[in-house]
Amino acid sequence: MSDFTVDIDRETDGRWIGEIPELPGVLAYGSSRDEAVARTKALAFRVLADRLEHGEDIPEVHGVFSIQG
Repeated sequence: MSDFTVDIDRETDGRWIGEIPELPGVLAYGSSRDEAVARTKALAFRVLADRLEHGEDIPEVHGVFSIQG
């Protein structure tokens, strides 16, 4: 099983962006670091649920998330 890493960075315009490299296309902005992390996690769950609903393979999950950055 795998963990998902939320990579978090601050853009030059002050917004924060979170991305999960293990799930291509999962990235979300927030006005704060915490908001970006929360939105990224929520999007990851929606993507995983959508893949499950459509019979697609998903990575096995154990610790779910770690925060980096």
